[in-house]
Amino acid sequence: MEFSLTDEQQQLRRTVREFAEGEIAPHVMEWDEASRFPAEIIPKLSEMGFLGVIFPERYGGAGLGYLEYAIIIEELSRVDGSVGIIVAAHNSLCTNHIYKFGTEDQRKKYVVPLAQGEKLGCWSLTEPEAGSDAGGTRSVATRKDGGWLINGSKTFTTNGHYADVCVAMAATDLTKKQHGISAFVVDRGTPGFRPGKKENKLGLRASDTSEVVFTDCHIADENLLGKEGEGFINSLQILDGGRISIASLGLGMAQGAYECALSYAKQRKQFGKPIAEFQAIQFKLADMATEIEAARLLTYQAAWFADRSIASGDHESRFTRESSMAKLYAGEVAVRVANEAVQIHGGYGFIKDYPAEKYYRDVKLCTIGEGTSEIQRLVIARRVLGKS
Repeated sequence: MEFSLTDEQQQLRRTVREFAEGEIAPHVMEWDEASRFPAEIIPKLSEMGFLGVIFPERYGGAGLGYLEYAIIIEELSRVDGSVGIIVAAHNSLCTNHIYKFGTEDQRKKYVVPLAQGEKLGCWSLTEPEAGSDAGGTRSVATRKDGGWLINGSKTFTTNGHYADVCVAMAATDLTKKQHGISAFVVDRGTPGFRPGKKENKLGLRASDTSEVVFTDCHIADENLLGKEGEGFINSLQILDGGRISIASLGLGMAQGAYECALSYAKQRKQFGKPIAEFQAIQFKLADMATEIEAARLLTYQAAWFADRSIASGDHESRFTRESSMAKLYAGEVAVRVANEAVQIHGGYGFIKDYPAEKYYRDVKLCTIGEGTSEIQRLVIARRVLGKS
Protein backbone atom coordinates (compact mmCIF):
# COMPACT_ATOMS: atom_id res chain seq x y z
CA MET A 1 0.00 0.00 0.00
CA GLU A 2 1.25 3.46 -0.90
CA PHE A 3 0.13 6.33 1.32
CA SER A 4 2.26 9.14 -0.11
CA LEU A 5 1.18 11.52 -2.83
CA THR A 6 3.19 11.74 -6.04
CA ASP A 7 5.40 14.75 -6.67
CA GLU A 8 2.78 16.01 -9.13
CA GLN A 9 -0.01 15.68 -6.57
CA GLN A 10 2.04 17.47 -3.93
CA GLN A 11 2.75 20.26 -6.38
CA LEU A 12 -0.95 20.44 -7.20
CA ARG A 13 -1.74 20.89 -3.51
CA ARG A 14 0.79 23.71 -3.23
CA THR A 15 -0.59 25.38 -6.35
CA VAL A 16 -4.21 25.23 -5.19
CA ARG A 17 -3.27 26.42 -1.70
CA GLU A 18 -1.34 29.37 -3.11
CA PHE A 19 -4.28 30.25 -5.36
CA ALA A 20 -6.83 29.96 -2.54
CA GLU A 21 -4.79 32.05 -0.11
CA GLY A 22 -3.99 34.69 -2.72
CA GLU A 23 -7.23 34.99 -4.68
CA ILE A 24 -9.95 33.82 -2.28
CA ALA A 25 -8.85 34.46 1.31
CA PRO A 26 -8.85 38.29 1.09
CA HIS A 27 -12.54 38.29 0.10
CA VAL A 28 -14.02 35.50 2.20
CA MET A 29 -15.74 37.57 4.87
CA GLU A 30 -16.86 40.20 2.37
CA TRP A 31 -18.62 37.56 0.28
CA ASP A 32 -20.02 35.79 3.32
CA GLU A 33 -21.40 38.91 5.02
CA ALA A 34 -23.11 40.08 1.84
CA SER A 35 -24.22 36.57 0.92
CA ARG A 36 -22.80 37.40 -2.51
CA PHE A 37 -21.96 34.87 -5.19
CA PRO A 38 -18.26 35.40 -6.09
CA ALA A 39 -18.78 35.72 -9.84
CA GLU A 40 -15.39 37.36 -10.27
CA ILE A 41 -13.57 34.22 -9.13
CA ILE A 42 -15.20 31.91 -11.72
CA PRO A 43 -12.93 32.94 -14.65
CA LYS A 44 -9.89 32.46 -12.41
CA LEU A 45 -11.09 28.99 -11.38
CA SER A 46 -11.56 28.23 -15.06
CA GLU A 47 -8.07 29.45 -15.93
CA MET A 48 -6.63 27.13 -13.27
CA GLY A 49 -8.51 24.16 -14.76
CA PHE A 50 -10.61 23.62 -11.64
CA LEU A 51 -13.92 23.53 -13.53
CA GLY A 52 -13.05 20.47 -15.57
CA VAL A 53 -10.85 18.44 -13.25
CA ILE A 54 -12.07 14.90 -13.84
CA PHE A 55 -12.83 15.07 -17.56
CA PRO A 56 -10.57 14.00 -20.44
CA GLU A 57 -8.65 16.62 -22.35
CA ARG A 58 -10.56 15.77 -25.52
CA TYR A 59 -13.66 17.20 -23.82
CA GLY A 60 -11.88 20.31 -22.57
CA GLY A 61 -11.00 18.92 -19.15
CA ALA A 62 -7.79 18.73 -17.17
CA GLY A 63 -7.62 14.94 -17.48
CA LEU A 64 -7.00 14.41 -13.77
CA GLY A 65 -8.42 11.80 -11.41
CA TYR A 66 -10.64 11.85 -8.36
CA LEU A 67 -7.67 11.92 -6.01
CA GLU A 68 -6.46 15.16 -7.59
CA TYR A 69 -10.06 16.39 -7.55
CA ALA A 70 -10.35 15.63 -3.82
CA ILE A 71 -7.15 17.58 -3.18
CA ILE A 72 -8.47 20.59 -5.12
CA ILE A 73 -11.82 20.67 -3.29
CA GLU A 74 -10.02 20.16 0.04
CA GLU A 75 -7.62 23.05 -0.51
CA LEU A 76 -10.27 25.46 -1.81
CA SER A 77 -12.54 24.58 1.13
CA ARG A 78 -9.72 25.01 3.63
CA VAL A 79 -9.99 28.72 2.78
CA ASP A 80 -13.67 28.99 1.81
CA GLY A 81 -16.20 26.19 1.67
CA SER A 82 -18.48 28.33 -0.50
CA VAL A 83 -15.99 28.25 -3.37
CA GLY A 84 -15.39 24.56 -2.73
CA ILE A 85 -19.06 23.68 -3.13
CA ILE A 86 -19.48 25.86 -6.23
CA VAL A 87 -16.69 23.91 -7.92
CA ALA A 88 -17.93 20.57 -6.58
CA ALA A 89 -21.52 20.96 -7.82
CA HIS A 90 -20.29 22.04 -11.23
CA ASN A 91 -17.80 19.16 -11.62
CA SER A 92 -19.10 16.05 -9.92
CA LEU A 93 -22.83 16.60 -10.35
CA CYS A 94 -23.84 18.58 -13.44
CA THR A 95 -20.92 18.06 -15.80
CA ASN A 96 -20.25 14.50 -14.66
CA HIS A 97 -23.88 13.45 -15.20
CA ILE A 98 -23.68 14.62 -18.81
CA TYR A 99 -20.25 13.07 -19.31
CA LYS A 100 -21.19 9.67 -17.89
CA PHE A 101 -24.68 9.26 -19.36
CA GLY A 102 -24.92 11.69 -22.25
CA THR A 103 -24.60 10.96 -25.94
CA GLU A 104 -21.46 11.94 -27.80
CA ASP A 105 -23.32 14.93 -29.22
CA GLN A 106 -24.36 15.99 -25.72
CA ARG A 107 -20.80 15.65 -24.49
CA LYS A 108 -19.50 17.85 -27.29
CA LYS A 109 -22.28 20.42 -26.83
CA TYR A 110 -22.23 20.63 -23.04
CA VAL A 111 -19.24 18.92 -21.42
CA VAL A 112 -16.68 20.81 -23.50
CA PRO A 113 -17.80 24.36 -22.53
CA LEU A 114 -18.52 23.27 -18.95
CA ALA A 115 -15.13 21.64 -18.51
CA GLN A 116 -13.39 24.63 -20.09
CA GLY A 117 -15.19 26.93 -17.68
CA GLU A 118 -17.02 28.82 -20.41
CA LYS A 119 -20.28 27.77 -18.77
CA LEU A 120 -21.31 27.02 -15.19
CA GLY A 121 -23.49 24.05 -14.29
CA CYS A 122 -26.06 23.07 -11.68
CA TRP A 123 -27.82 19.81 -10.81
CA SER A 124 -31.40 19.58 -9.54
CA LEU A 125 -32.69 16.47 -7.81
CA THR A 126 -34.24 17.60 -4.51
CA GLU A 127 -37.80 18.94 -4.25
CA PRO A 128 -39.72 20.47 -1.34
CA GLU A 129 -41.47 17.12 -0.75
CA ALA A 130 -38.68 14.89 -2.05
CA GLY A 131 -35.49 15.26 -0.02
CA SER A 132 -34.08 12.03 1.39
CA ASP A 133 -36.93 10.36 -0.50
CA ALA A 134 -35.68 11.68 -3.83
CA GLY A 135 -37.62 8.90 -5.54
CA GLY A 136 -40.77 10.82 -4.61
CA THR A 137 -40.11 13.39 -7.35
CA ARG A 138 -43.26 15.21 -8.44
CA SER A 139 -41.88 17.42 -11.20
CA VAL A 140 -43.37 15.97 -14.36
CA ALA A 141 -42.18 15.74 -17.96
CA THR A 142 -44.78 14.79 -20.59
CA ARG A 143 -44.24 14.19 -24.28
CA LYS A 144 -45.38 17.01 -26.55
CA ASP A 145 -44.55 18.22 -30.05
CA GLY A 146 -41.60 15.90 -30.52
CA GLY A 147 -40.08 16.86 -27.20
CA TRP A 148 -40.94 17.22 -23.54
CA LEU A 149 -43.03 19.65 -21.49
CA ILE A 150 -41.69 20.00 -17.93
CA ASN A 151 -43.66 21.37 -14.99
CA GLY A 152 -42.57 21.52 -11.36
CA SER A 153 -39.88 22.98 -9.14
CA LYS A 154 -36.64 21.83 -7.57
CA THR A 155 -35.02 23.18 -4.44
CA PHE A 156 -31.55 23.41 -2.83
CA THR A 157 -29.86 23.75 -6.22
CA THR A 158 -26.26 24.93 -5.89
CA ASN A 159 -25.41 27.58 -8.53
CA GLY A 160 -29.10 27.78 -9.46
CA HIS A 161 -29.20 31.50 -10.24
CA TYR A 162 -25.88 31.57 -12.08
CA ALA A 163 -25.74 28.30 -13.99
CA ASP A 164 -25.83 28.24 -17.78
CA VAL A 165 -26.70 24.53 -17.85
CA CYS A 166 -29.01 22.61 -15.52
CA VAL A 167 -29.36 18.85 -15.22
CA ALA A 168 -32.79 18.21 -13.70
CA MET A 169 -34.79 15.13 -12.81
CA ALA A 170 -38.49 14.85 -13.62
CA ALA A 171 -41.02 12.02 -13.59
CA THR A 172 -41.88 10.68 -17.02
CA ASP A 173 -44.05 7.87 -15.61
CA LEU A 174 -45.35 8.39 -12.06
CA THR A 175 -46.64 4.80 -11.89
CA LYS A 176 -43.08 3.42 -12.04
CA LYS A 177 -41.83 5.54 -9.11
CA GLN A 178 -38.00 5.46 -9.03
CA HIS A 179 -37.88 3.74 -12.41
CA GLY A 180 -40.11 6.40 -13.95
CA ILE A 181 -37.79 9.37 -13.37
CA SER A 182 -35.71 10.75 -16.22
CA ALA A 183 -32.91 13.31 -16.47
CA PHE A 184 -32.92 16.32 -18.77
CA VAL A 185 -30.39 18.97 -19.80
CA VAL A 186 -31.91 22.45 -19.75
CA ASP A 187 -30.18 25.56 -21.06
CA ARG A 188 -30.42 28.87 -19.28
CA GLY A 189 -32.90 31.11 -21.06
CA THR A 190 -35.15 28.26 -22.18
CA PRO A 191 -38.74 29.61 -22.08
CA GLY A 192 -40.56 28.36 -18.99
CA PHE A 193 -37.33 27.73 -17.06
CA ARG A 194 -36.16 30.19 -14.40
CA PRO A 195 -34.40 30.35 -11.03
CA GLY A 196 -36.72 30.82 -8.07
CA LYS A 197 -36.18 31.80 -4.46
CA LYS A 198 -32.61 32.25 -3.31
CA GLU A 199 -32.16 30.67 0.13
CA ASN A 200 -30.88 32.75 3.05
CA LYS A 201 -28.52 30.24 4.66
CA LEU A 202 -26.77 29.56 7.94
CA GLY A 203 -23.43 28.93 6.27
CA LEU A 204 -21.66 28.70 2.90
CA ARG A 205 -23.41 31.99 2.27
CA ALA A 206 -21.37 33.00 -0.77
CA SER A 207 -22.54 29.96 -2.69
CA ASP A 208 -25.89 30.27 -4.41
CA THR A 209 -28.56 27.84 -3.23
CA SER A 210 -31.94 28.30 -4.83
CA GLU A 211 -35.06 26.90 -6.40
CA VAL A 212 -35.35 26.30 -10.12
CA VAL A 213 -38.84 26.42 -11.59
CA PHE A 214 -40.33 24.80 -14.68
CA THR A 215 -43.60 26.18 -16.07
CA ASP A 216 -44.65 24.58 -19.36
CA CYS A 217 -40.97 24.38 -20.22
CA HIS A 218 -40.63 22.75 -23.63
CA ILE A 219 -37.33 21.09 -24.48
CA ALA A 220 -36.28 18.99 -27.44
CA ASP A 221 -36.16 15.20 -27.26
CA GLU A 222 -32.40 15.41 -27.76
CA ASN A 223 -32.16 16.99 -24.29
CA LEU A 224 -33.24 13.76 -22.61
CA LEU A 225 -30.12 12.70 -20.70
CA GLY A 226 -29.56 8.95 -20.60
CA LYS A 227 -32.37 6.49 -21.12
CA GLU A 228 -35.95 7.38 -20.30
CA GLY A 229 -36.81 6.20 -16.79
CA GLU A 230 -33.20 5.79 -15.68
CA GLY A 231 -32.55 9.33 -14.45
CA PHE A 232 -32.94 8.51 -10.78
CA ILE A 233 -30.83 5.35 -11.00
CA ASN A 234 -28.13 7.31 -12.82
CA SER A 235 -28.36 10.01 -10.14
CA LEU A 236 -27.45 7.48 -7.48
CA GLN A 237 -24.31 6.66 -9.46
CA ILE A 238 -23.50 10.35 -9.79
CA LEU A 239 -23.90 10.76 -6.03
CA ASP A 240 -21.09 8.25 -5.48
CA GLY A 241 -18.74 10.90 -6.83
CA GLY A 242 -20.71 13.72 -5.27
CA ARG A 243 -20.14 12.26 -1.83
CA ILE A 244 -16.40 12.32 -2.42
CA SER A 245 -16.90 16.03 -3.10
CA ILE A 246 -18.67 16.59 0.22
CA ALA A 247 -16.12 14.48 2.09
CA SER A 248 -13.38 16.66 0.58
CA LEU A 249 -15.36 19.79 1.39
CA GLY A 250 -15.68 18.74 5.04
CA LEU A 251 -12.06 17.65 5.18
CA GLY A 252 -10.84 20.99 3.90
CA MET A 253 -12.99 23.03 6.28
CA ALA A 254 -11.96 20.82 9.20
CA GLN A 255 -8.31 21.41 8.30
CA GLY A 256 -8.90 25.15 8.14
CA ALA A 257 -10.70 25.20 11.50
CA TYR A 258 -7.96 23.11 13.09
CA GLU A 259 -5.20 25.36 11.79
CA CYS A 260 -6.85 28.53 13.06
CA ALA A 261 -7.40 26.89 16.48
CA LEU A 262 -3.79 25.69 16.62
CA SER A 263 -2.48 29.13 15.75
CA TYR A 264 -4.73 30.81 18.31
CA ALA A 265 -3.76 28.33 21.04
CA LYS A 266 -0.08 29.15 20.53
CA GLN A 267 -0.69 32.89 20.75
CA ARG A 268 -3.43 33.25 23.37
CA LYS A 269 -2.02 33.52 26.89
CA GLN A 270 -3.83 32.78 30.13
CA PHE A 271 -2.30 32.41 33.58
CA GLY A 272 1.01 33.58 32.17
CA LYS A 273 1.50 31.07 29.36
CA PRO A 274 0.02 30.11 25.96
CA ILE A 275 -3.12 28.02 26.32
CA ALA A 276 -1.47 25.42 24.03
CA GLU A 277 0.62 24.45 27.05
CA PHE A 278 -2.46 23.34 29.00
CA GLN A 279 -3.23 19.65 28.72
CA ALA A 280 -6.97 20.28 28.19
CA ILE A 281 -6.19 22.22 25.00
CA GLN A 282 -3.51 19.75 23.92
CA PHE A 283 -5.98 16.88 24.13
CA LYS A 284 -8.45 18.79 21.97
CA LEU A 285 -5.80 19.51 19.36
CA ALA A 286 -4.62 15.90 19.40
CA ASP A 287 -8.15 14.57 18.86
CA MET A 288 -8.78 17.09 16.08
CA ALA A 289 -5.57 16.20 14.25
CA THR A 290 -6.22 12.47 14.57
CA GLU A 291 -9.79 12.62 13.32
CA ILE A 292 -8.83 14.84 10.38
CA GLU A 293 -6.15 12.38 9.33
CA ALA A 294 -8.59 9.47 9.56
CA ALA A 295 -11.11 11.42 7.47
CA ARG A 296 -8.40 12.18 4.92
CA LEU A 297 -7.51 8.50 4.58
CA LEU A 298 -11.16 7.53 4.07
CA THR A 299 -11.66 10.31 1.53
CA TYR A 300 -8.54 9.50 -0.45
CA GLN A 301 -9.43 5.81 -0.39
CA ALA A 302 -12.85 6.59 -1.89
CA ALA A 303 -11.15 8.73 -4.54
CA TRP A 304 -8.76 5.87 -5.28
CA PHE A 305 -11.70 3.51 -5.82
CA ALA A 306 -13.28 6.06 -8.16
CA ASP A 307 -10.04 6.36 -10.12
CA ARG A 308 -9.76 2.60 -10.36
CA SER A 309 -13.28 2.51 -11.78
CA ILE A 310 -12.35 5.10 -14.41
CA ALA A 311 -9.11 3.30 -15.27
CA SER A 312 -11.04 0.08 -15.88
CA GLY A 313 -13.28 1.88 -18.36
CA ASP A 314 -16.33 0.62 -16.49
CA HIS A 315 -18.65 3.58 -15.96
CA GLU A 316 -21.15 1.26 -14.26
CA SER A 317 -18.87 0.11 -11.44
CA ARG A 318 -19.79 1.50 -8.02
CA PHE A 319 -17.85 2.75 -5.03
CA THR A 320 -20.94 3.53 -2.99
CA ARG A 321 -19.76 2.01 0.28
CA GLU A 322 -16.43 3.81 0.24
CA SER A 323 -17.81 7.21 -0.76
CA SER A 324 -20.65 7.01 1.78
CA MET A 325 -18.22 6.09 4.58
CA ALA A 326 -15.93 8.96 3.62
CA LYS A 327 -18.79 11.44 3.39
CA LEU A 328 -20.35 10.32 6.68
CA TYR A 329 -17.14 10.38 8.66
CA ALA A 330 -15.52 13.48 7.15
CA GLY A 331 -18.75 15.46 7.49
CA GLU A 332 -19.21 14.59 11.14
CA VAL A 333 -15.52 15.14 11.88
CA ALA A 334 -15.79 18.60 10.34
CA VAL A 335 -18.65 19.46 12.71
CA ARG A 336 -16.71 18.19 15.74
CA VAL A 337 -13.49 19.95 14.77
CA ALA A 338 -15.23 23.26 14.06
CA ASN A 339 -17.02 23.01 17.41
CA GLU A 340 -13.73 22.48 19.24
CA ALA A 341 -12.12 25.32 17.28
CA VAL A 342 -14.77 27.70 18.64
CA GLN A 343 -14.26 26.28 22.14
CA ILE A 344 -10.52 26.80 21.99
CA HIS A 345 -11.09 30.40 20.93
CA GLY A 346 -13.47 30.92 23.85
CA GLY A 347 -15.45 34.15 23.54
CA TYR A 348 -13.45 35.16 20.46
CA GLY A 349 -14.73 32.06 18.69
CA PHE A 350 -18.21 33.57 18.87
CA ILE A 351 -17.39 36.75 16.99
CA LYS A 352 -16.62 37.41 13.34
CA ASP A 353 -13.17 38.88 13.91
CA TYR A 354 -11.88 35.31 13.97
CA PRO A 355 -12.51 32.62 11.31
CA ALA A 356 -13.66 29.95 13.77
CA GLU A 357 -17.29 31.09 13.79
CA LYS A 358 -17.54 30.88 9.99
CA TYR A 359 -16.14 27.36 9.89
CA TYR A 360 -18.64 26.47 12.61
CA ARG A 361 -21.53 27.69 10.45
CA ASP A 362 -20.26 26.30 7.18
CA VAL A 363 -19.47 22.71 8.17
CA LYS A 364 -23.00 21.69 9.10
CA LEU A 365 -23.95 21.34 5.46
CA CYS A 366 -21.57 18.37 5.25
CA THR A 367 -23.88 16.22 7.39
CA ILE A 368 -26.87 17.13 5.19
CA GLY A 369 -25.90 17.65 1.54
CA GLU A 370 -25.60 14.71 -0.90
CA GLY A 371 -27.57 12.62 1.60
CA THR A 372 -27.85 13.16 5.33
CA SER A 373 -25.71 11.28 7.82
CA GLU A 374 -28.74 9.11 8.54
CA ILE A 375 -29.10 8.21 4.86
CA GLN A 376 -25.36 7.44 4.66
CA ARG A 377 -25.73 4.99 7.53
CA LEU A 378 -28.61 3.30 5.70
CA VAL A 379 -26.55 3.10 2.49
CA ILE A 380 -23.54 1.67 4.34
CA ALA A 381 -25.68 -0.81 6.27
CA ARG A 382 -27.20 -2.12 3.05
CA ARG A 383 -23.74 -2.71 1.60
CA VAL A 384 -22.55 -4.36 4.82
CA LEU A 385 -25.61 -6.64 4.81
CA GLY A 386 -25.21 -7.44 1.13
CA LYS A 387 -28.39 -5.68 0.05
CA SER A 388 -28.71 -3.62 -3.14
